[in-house]
Amino acid sequence: MIHQQIIELSTRGRGTTEITAEVAKIVRASGFATGLANIFVQHTSCSVILTENADPSVRHDLETLAQRWAPDGDGAYRHDDEGDDDMAAHGRNIVAGSSLNVPLGNGELLLGTWQGIYLWEHRTLPHRRRIVVTVMG
Repeated sequence: MIHQQIIELSTRGRGTTEITAEVAKIVRASGFATGLANIFVQHTSCSVILTENADPSVRHDLETLAQRWAPDGDGAYRHDDEGDDDMAAHGRNIVAGSSLNVPLGNGELLLGTWQGIYLWEHRTLPHRRRIVVTVMG
């Protein structure tokens, strides 16, 4: 059996937005006791990540790392149709990923103590994003 819902949200620009509670609500609505939740973002300039949810400096430091992996406005980029952050955002998506899977047990996400699910916006300006949550049980 499969249960699927879409989360729509607006970002404030570059940074992370926690979506753990929204995903957990969809998991509970599925009625499945055991299974797997797939979380997939329908865009190529943001990512879905599983990371530390207790200390916000971790997410700040991830942004610092991403600036090193894929700096905005690199002169070697050919693709800059939507600005200096355009190709950097696509590169960050490739590194961080556009989906993840989380196991379910007793009708809940089996996350570790300090784990949270986040949308990581790679563009500097706000965007409207769609995340597909597919629960299989």
